[in-house]
Amino acid sequence: MNSKHGPRMDEQLAHEVQAQVQGNPGGARAQEWREPEPAADGEPTPSGIPSGHQGTDTGDDRDPDMRDKRALVGSYLTRDVFPADRGRLIEHAKAQRAPDDVLAVLQSLPGDARYANAQELWAALDMPSGPRF
Repeated sequence: MNSKHGPRMDEQLAHEVQAQVQGNPGGARAQEWREPEPAADGEPTPSGIPSGHQGTDTGDDRDPDMRDKRALVGSYLTRDVFPADRGRLIEHAKAQRAPDDVLAVLQSLPGDARYANAQELWAALDMPSGPRF
């Protein structure tokens, strides 16, 4: 028994799944039964944006927004700068040509505190970081 299709059948099958393959499951030509059901009364509407993204603070150190901000600030601070106080961190970031938004974050630190490592700095900036492994 031969399970292969002819060219016409292949085209028809490809057309039927085109919306799913191209990422448009609710496309204009899709069948109604393929569209997602709406949320029930009292339930939140599902979103394609993951929790903790686009400015939503989850308090979790894996939050994408917090992680991105921490990475931006950290990209202008090398390990050899620690231990450091606010002044040394700012001068080091300036030497690395940090943008104004990174300098503003560092300027928000208390002037008399000293940070032994990046973990202490993140905690002071309210961007805590847990162990990686």
